Amino acid sequence: MDIQTNYRPTKAVIDLQAIEHNVASLRQHLQQGVQIIAVVKANAYGHGDVEVAKAAIKAGATMLAVATPDEAVHMRAHFPKTDMLILGATPPNFIPYAAKENITLTVFSTDWLERAAAYLPQSQPVRLHIKIDSGMGRIGVNSREELIPLYESIIASPHFILDGIFTHFATADEEDSLYFDNQVSLFKELLMALPSKPRLVHVANTATALVKDTSLQYDAVRFGISMYGLLPSSYIGEILPFPIQPAFSLQTELVHVKQLKAGQSLGYGATFTAEEDIYVGTIPIGYADGMIRKLSGQEVLVGGERTKIIGRICMDQSMILLPKAYNVGEPVVLIGHQGQERITLDDWANKLGTINYEVPCVITARVPRVYK
Repeated sequence: MDIQTNYRPTKAVIDLQAIEHNVASLRQHLQQGVQIIAVVKANAYGHGDVEVAKAAIKAGATMLAVATPDEAVHMRAHFPKTDMLILGATPPNFIPYAAKENITLTVFSTDWLERAAAYLPQSQPVRLHIKIDSGMGRIGVNSREELIPLYESIIASPHFILDGIFTHFATADEEDSLYFDNQVSLFKELLMALPSKPRLVHVANTATALVKDTSLQYDAVRFGISMYGLLPSSYIGEILPFPIQPAFSLQTELVHVKQLKAGQSLGYGATFTAEEDIYVGTIPIGYADGMIRKLSGQEVLVGGERTKIIGRICMDQSMILLPKAYNVGEPVVLIGHQGQERITLDDWANKLGTINYEVPCVITARVPRVYK
């Protein structure tokens, strides 16, 4: 007998057709032969990595990118044949698994290669992509003096295959291109210093792939934020080459409705006091679900109308102001559209003082992802 696992009405609904649309649109925008690396790290930015990856591959992506070895293990179980790249630092003891499962690793120092010697497999070689630190300041080599010894060590070893080289841009989504141009120049300088070019050169993140010079598409682009229908910045939104469709919505229902008399208060600290008789609805979502307390006052949609979260957000529940006495079970949209109104991830991000794609990342696993 199947056991139902999700009884609470709170859920994140992921539109996989939007994912497919966004990837297919990018496919049409790119130069012929340029591959799409679908970035599905952090559980596909909180959207659900396995289902998103399936949709992205269906629409034309040929490689998956994750951030950690644990993510790679999880995704390899679902995608045994798809090319996969770990973008972040990988401990050398992961090498045997990477070799066995054909997972490509990022390498960024000769020290890492030396420590890897204790774990080198005796059969399959490991594919590597060299990371150039052209200005992000995280991991990577940033000079010819670092790059060439690393390149030569990889080439000299029968245990490694130099499959690619890449960098990441810090300001590709900004109108001022000076810092971006400097990063491009450094990368090109180091790429030209190599005796031979690897199979895959990829520098274009989402913003670069969308609006920068097509020469920067190289052999592949990494499609992250806009695969999910989100803009890297308002500037990119003004010059977007094709429309993108948001994939994430957050929904719940009223579980209780009550009337609050003028002068009565509610919530922890009694921070909200009714100035007149009002109706209040309780919804089963709180900061343990990722709707943190700073979102008090954020608008939600009920009956196609905008209203607000009132009082302090609790761990598991929150209260909203109702325009009338709705019935228990009335749908409430926290992110998404209802009637003619829409609440966006950008609305939440503005309220929180952050970026739009941090929001789905912090919606916890307690909120089930439902796919359409």
